[in-house]
Amino acid sequence: MTFWRGVYVFCSYRSWKTKLIDGVVNVKIKETWISVVFFLFLLIDTTNADNFAPENIDGARTINTAAAKVLFNRNYPFIDVRGSDDYKTAHVPGAHHLSIKNDFTEQNLRKIVEKDQPVVIYCNGISCMGSSVATQQAVAWGWSNVFYYREGITGWKQQGYSVQSSDP
Repeated sequence: MTFWRGVYVFCSYRSWKTKLIDGVVNVKIKETWISVVFFLFLLIDTTNADNFAPENIDGARTINTAAAKVLFNRNYPFIDVRGSDDYKTAHVPGAHHLSIKNDFTEQNLRKIVEKDQPVVIYCNGISCMGSSVATQQAVAWGWSNVFYYREGITGWKQQGYSVQSSDP
């Protein structure tokens, strides 16, 4: 259910609208609280399909944290596509930072890795869309050996692997 559908459904229930208005006007806290909770419930999208990054990206290989660690140990380049603040706080040691919002361009990626060389792209984890967008874009630009690390820094830290900080 989308936001606007929730608003439409809420507005179409006259009894709930009336109770909400009566609750506010007559300071009927209980009725107001119930009405507000009901309204908020209508705004929540209960389908998780749109809330998580895709499991696979065409043209790339999805890897889990154990595989990411193996690639890290083999010195594969890692690209962190999160925002600057997240990157500065904690990132995979030696990872290059190319924010998906500002810096992730074909030219910047090419400065780090050639199109036929392997590269690992990650962000905050399965609830972050940055690595999926960046992976799709890298494949579209012609990178042929892209590893999509969907679990990202969250999975990395959950396994207790070391992280690097750029904060002074």
